[in-house]
Amino acid sequence: MTLLETIQSPADLKRIPVDRLPELAKEIRDAICEQVSVSGGHLAPNLGVVELTIALHYVFDFASDRLLFDVGHQCYPHKLLTGRLGKLAGLRTSDGISGFPEPNESPYDLFRVGHAGTAISTAVGMARGDTLQGESFEPGKKQDGRRVVSFVGDASIVNGVAMEGLNNAGTLDRQFLVVLNDNGMSIAKPQGAVARYFDRMRLSHTYTGLKRSAKHVLEHIPGGSLIEEAYHRAGDATKVWINEGSWFEHFGLMTVGPVDGHDIPTLIEVLSEARDFDRPMLLHVKTIKGKGFDYAEGDATCFHSPSPFKVNSEGVAAMRAGGRSFTKAFSDSMLDLMARDEKVVAATAAMPDGTGLTGALERYPNRVWDTGICESHALDMLAGMSKTGFKPFFAVYSTFLQRAFDQAFQEVALQGLPLRLCLDRAGLVGGDGAVHHGFCDVALLRTLPDAVITAALDEPSLNAALGFMNNYEDGLSAVRYPRDTVSERFVTDSACPAFELGKARLLSGPAADQSPDAAVLVFGALADQAMDAIESLDAIDRVALYDARFAKPVDEELIKALLGAGTPIITIEDHGITGGFGAAVLEAAATMHLDASRVTRLAIPDQWIMQDSRPDQLALAGLDAPAIAAALREAFSQASATEIETKPETARIKVAVTPGAGLLRDQA
Repeated sequence: MTLLETIQSPADLKRIPVDRLPELAKEIRDAICEQVSVSGGHLAPNLGVVELTIALHYVFDFASDRLLFDVGHQCYPHKLLTGRLGKLAGLRTSDGISGFPEPNESPYDLFRVGHAGTAISTAVGMARGDTLQGESFEPGKKQDGRRVVSFVGDASIVNGVAMEGLNNAGTLDRQFLVVLNDNGMSIAKPQGAVARYFDRMRLSHTYTGLKRSAKHVLEHIPGGSLIEEAYHRAGDATKVWINEGSWFEHFGLMTVGPVDGHDIPTLIEVLSEARDFDRPMLLHVKTIKGKGFDYAEGDATCFHSPSPFKVNSEGVAAMRAGGRSFTKAFSDSMLDLMARDEKVVAATAAMPDGTGLTGALERYPNRVWDTGICESHALDMLAGMSKTGFKPFFAVYSTFLQRAFDQAFQEVALQGLPLRLCLDRAGLVGGDGAVHHGFCDVALLRTLPDAVITAALDEPSLNAALGFMNNYEDGLSAVRYPRDTVSERFVTDSACPAFELGKARLLSGPAADQSPDAAVLVFGALADQAMDAIESLDAIDRVALYDARFAKPVDEELIKALLGAGTPIITIEDHGITGGFGAAVLEAAATMHLDASRVTRLAIPDQWIMQDSRPDQLALAGLDAPAIAAALREAFSQASATEIETKPETARIKVAVTPGAGLLRDQA
């Protein structure tokens, strides 16, 4: 039995001798690499924190103490040390464990975490709560009280929320530890002045002489706490380690480090002292992202969150090929757009690879910016550029747009500025689960006057949407597209029609002189599933399938024509049921005083959908072909009932209704 297999809780970890912990670290790395190669997931971030996580659990008792993760994508070692090895094989699926902290899995996970910058603030809140309830650690009084640890990345700590948290953390009059994992990387290379500050620290004598000078001095300090004595009594040699001049000292946090994040004995020694320190402290730990896997160390960006991969006979890690992604299609389209229009500029918030802007960043370094993990700043910066006459595009995951909604409101929409949002990972995202689903962007943006919201069906429609947005000057505009491959099903020899404000596009249906029995209005990339449903019912001549294109403004003329003729409408969207495209259709019908009882909305239900494959999530949400087919059968029954009522002699045979499993039907 391996060491890892003996660990059901951190209590088992504490029984392992310190000199065998490097062996455990190797087993953890091997387990993570083996699983991620099969399922995909966050690889490099987790490999880099193995020793640090072992040391934290070895020193603290997180059955009582508080451990708050920032971002959460570096929690795999933590999960393996808290008894979840048996579920690792189901990583990122409903049968296994989430790729992020998940309180439903374990009491050792305190928050579901998928957005950066939150750990310090939530940790401050738990520290204050524990103090008020008399449960916090107090030196000499309550040695068994709760300690609080916030685990933060160097790129994440510059996030605005993290700054606010630091500002309050320094006011605490109790133990409070921020562990800063400094690996010199965000998802891509960190950006900004703080990143350069860390670079200077790593390159200075402070780090290169760390272990030699700090350990030598501390060993010779007589009596008392090593850290406290070092801070108050030692000379300049120790100040190499106790960093009085650090940036964090100005927030009221004593700063220790940087220390070697892969030296387990030193980490345990330092953390054992930090555990009983009675005021806020920041421990600066230097790690290597991707540690222990050569390919991840050599290209931490590529292996930040890889798809399933294998190492071939030449020893080169090879990603398993998939279809052409919407992200890649966007990347090529932006390059073309920037080549044709010198006024186009773009930005991303720490996600140049993830959003497809890497190529544009390399080709146009003076017109494309990676601002680091700060979506609010990025959007405001682009608002300033819009004010000076440029055409800004913000490439951002839908889930992270939420962090900049105030800026979309105040600095963009309220000012009437043209600014373009390119929302990758819109809808259900698969293995990353609930923390990353882009299910509320339409609901948020629809509230903004003069905003225009579009969705891409495939690559030609994405190109057309970007072209439309480039020329839209009346306010905020957005296009949303999923984490999926582009379909070629509706691609024809002729060019994709240009986007016309508020107009849908007919994809298929009965002949022009025949009325459809039902109309399906698809907002976005689920037209494939809708077409599969239509074909499964042999109903191509009975159903009009539309690419809705716009959620704001919707095609009111089309809605009026369909409902006026008594044609049932099914709206389909990879977005939440509340406030989405279907809701916009209902509102338009109400505004035009139309009977909306024949409108059926298929959307993400008003519930949390956890990690799994995207196809399985679509099935659970009632957005796969069988669920759409069930909704069509019901629509056919309505059409048949109408014909029986109005023209009984020409009524068609009523189609049996067989609702699909998991179908969400919301009839007005």
